Amino acid sequence: MASSGTERNVMGSEAAKTVYGFSAPLLNGQTVNLGEFRGRVLLIVNAASQCGLTPQYAGLEKLYESYRERGLEVLGFPCNQFGGQEPGSEEQIGTFCEKNYGVKFPMFAKIDVNGPNAHPLYQFLKEEKPGLFGMGRISWNFTKFLVDRHGAVVRRFGSTTKPESLAGLIEELLAQQ
Repeated sequence: MASSGTERNVMGSEAAKTVYGFSAPLLNGQTVNLGEFRGRVLLIVNAASQCGLTPQYAGLEKLYESYRERGLEVLGFPCNQFGGQEPGSEEQIGTFCEKNYGVKFPMFAKIDVNGPNAHPLYQFLKEEKPGLFGMGRISWNFTKFLVDRHGAVVRRFGSTTKPESLAGLIEELLAQQ
């Protein structure tokens, strides 16, 4: 039975403190449990196709291509909560990302990252790294969370942080076992 992606699958105490206890559907509707990424470094990003920051898709894809073989996964979560900048369907989002930026990293179905309908993964990410002034809210598209090989949230980066600026920290995390 497919998960709606709105609940958390708790698989013991490790999952309760990591991203591994969450699942979400991809753009194609297939549900993915984040536990499938165990042992990999994750860069989790809320994204939008009609934002001034949308060109960050190119930088995210470059990181993915550069470090995937060493253990990096970029996970994109489209969100329409900021200025209605992701109005398209899942199919439209996938086509846009592939055609314009060559995106090959996993793109998930559109979610909310704030408010009462925020996806449980984003509730967890914001609890772990609340951000500026401890407010917890995601302030805009392309907020990034870096997760280590053990599923722990290491850092949060604001929307204007360019993906390529994360290469050094990603390399450090990839070197850790």
